[in-house]
This record gives sequence, C-alpha cells and structure tokens, in this order.
Amino acid sequence: MKNRTLKQSVRVAVLVITLVYISTVAAMAADYVSVVKSGVNLRSGPDTKHEVLFRLPAHYPLKVLEDKGKWLMVSDYQGDRGWIFSSLVSKDRYLVVKVENGNMRAKPNTDSRIVGKVVREVILKPSERKGKWIKVSHPKLDGWIYNALVWP
Repeated sequence: MKNRTLKQSVRVAVLVITLVYISTVAAMAADYVSVVKSGVNLRSGPDTKHEVLFRLPAHYPLKVLEDKGKWLMVSDYQGDRGWIFSSLVSKDRYLVVKVENGNMRAKPNTDSRIVGKVVREVILKPSERKGKWIKVSHPKLDGWIYNALVWP
C-alpha cells in the first residue's frame, strides 16, 4: 500500500514539474509583430487620449509585452516601450538593423562577396536561416546578414 501511494505521489510530482516547465517555456517564447503601415502611433498608454511617443514606419518589428484587449504594450530593439492598437500590427516577420553599419553578403559567411551595406534602423524581410546567418531582402538589396547585426 505504501509503495503504491509513493508511486502515485512521484507521478503527480513529475506531472506538476512538467506542467510548470512547459508553462515557463511558453511564457519565455517572445511574441513579435510588425507595423502594417507607415505613420502608426506608439502611445504612452492604451487609448488614443494618451501621448504619441513615436510614429513608426511600415514593417517595424516590435516585441509584445502585454495584451490589453485591443491594445498591445510593445518594445523595440532599443527597449523603448509603448502601446499600439492591435489592428495596426501583423504577425509578418521583419528585422531591423541594430548596428551603425553592416555588410550584406552573397553567401552566409564572412569570406563571401559583400553585395551591399546596411545602416541602423533599415528594415529587412527574412526568408531563410543557415546557422547564425539570415537571408534577407530589401526593396533595393537581397543577401545574407549575420544575426547579431539585426533584431529580433
């Protein structure tokens, strides 16, 4: 009898630990969105009555920190925070260059030919990953960029 109770207790404990682990991993998985059009306001609070902090360009990527009905609290690659109306973002993935200057290359390695230069806050559309390299496109340029140069 004691042996059966101990086994049941162990099973329950393992189940609880597994559920806590799964919920922690899910909470740590960041949700990213991008702005659907240019000129969208990032506000100090979840209402149009709040101050406009920034006007964002199309496709600008944001990390969702909180969901409050039709409003999302978000942050950008610099850690700036604000509120945006949820219909003004999409789940489309975009990246923003977070360094002053960077190289885009023909292939995913530093020995590859440089096909162009990017500067801080240029927005890129990712299409493929190979290790720490991301294949990206921009209206004027396509190539590979090292992941440490972009966010998220």
